[in-house]
Amino acid sequence: MTLSNGFSIPVPGFGTYKTPDGEVCVNAVREAIAAGYIHIDTAALYGNECSVGEGVRQSGKPREELFITSKVWNTERGYDKTLRACEKSLKDLGMDYLDLYLIHWPANRQQFGDKADSINVDTWRAMERLADEGVVRSIGLSNFYSSHMAPVLASANIAPTVDQIEFHPGLLQQDTVETCQAEGILVEAWSPLGRGRLLDNPVIVDIAERHGKSAAQVTLRWVIQMGVLPLVKSVHEERIRENLDLFSFALDDDEMARMSALPEARFGSHPDTVAF
Repeated sequence: MTLSNGFSIPVPGFGTYKTPDGEVCVNAVREAIAAGYIHIDTAALYGNECSVGEGVRQSGKPREELFITSKVWNTERGYDKTLRACEKSLKDLGMDYLDLYLIHWPANRQQFGDKADSINVDTWRAMERLADEGVVRSIGLSNFYSSHMAPVLASANIAPTVDQIEFHPGLLQQDTVETCQAEGILVEAWSPLGRGRLLDNPVIVDIAERHGKSAAQVTLRWVIQMGVLPLVKSVHEERIRENLDLFSFALDDDEMARMSALPEARFGSHPDTVAF
């Protein structure tokens, strides 16, 4: 897919949330790159940036052929802290630039009251400086809904290229997705498999059997056909490779509609109510 600033972003991305630091993470990243993934997503919160960097180095893949994403954590919001947080992430990764850097969660009104918007805007100002300095090539958001985005968009000199949100059958996030599409912001899906809870859904299983594919492959294909970039995650080599095989088939309109009509279900936190 192509970001609004012209950079290409590979589909799908390989996520590392809850991938244990150390050998497990190093091996997972190395095997993912060997399988064909060139887009690796991590975050300061995950505590595995050192291992992600080591996995990249062990893969033997040139850094310039990879797309690496990280995120600034909530305790590091604000202008100065965000700059220092990015510097630390680069040090831990052993890299001199990031392809994409995201604000992990918006400051919300429940936790910060009337200061929430100014915190998000100040954090975005730091993101813009990082982009201006070439430390990061693209900047974006994560878990921002339309209400959180509005003040940032109103004051931005550099528009966000990405918003990474929980997105899967049963959680379409239509208002946020429509806002992003209108602003030229690419939506990325974290937890596109509903933390695994969608894999035994009878509608998805039926469609998967029709195609001779797994429930995971069908769900990820649905995400792609919705115009959203899925972030897949596994530490098992077979599943790592299976989750990359998403382009040998397509869902028809009826299958897409059936999956889009699944009952609403949220498996992660809501950005308006998080207190971490």
